[in-house]
Amino acid sequence: MQDLSLSTPALLFSAISLLLLAYTNRFMGYANLVRTLYERFQQDPASVLEAQIANLRRRIYLTRNMQVLGVASLFLCVASMLLVYVGQDLVAAYAFGVALLLLAASLGVSLYEITISVRSLELHLADMQKR
Repeated sequence: MQDLSLSTPALLFSAISLLLLAYTNRFMGYANLVRTLYERFQQDPASVLEAQIANLRRRIYLTRNMQVLGVASLFLCVASMLLVYVGQDLVAAYAFGVALLLLAASLGVSLYEITISVRSLELHLADMQKR
């Protein structure tokens, strides 16, 4: 196993931070969409389809899970750096490995969420094409 230096986990900081920013922007977009749907629902409950609500709820929870996995990855990068600093190299390497796995899981959930979003948009486009 290669020696882990303090700079190795630090390399992920910028990548994870940018991912978390993108996830937060996505979450804010969903929050605005929920508020818009809520206003439409208040005016005409029949206009808001249950499928839209279910799809949006699912995407919101996936986005939350992406954020949780990203934050956990960042936390383990910090823990890994601390462990390297105090001389616990083996534990630091395992913590960094888990951080990488959590980051990969976050990206996997993001890919799944994007797939669901595309399907949702395809339904809207197909509906518009019929009309």
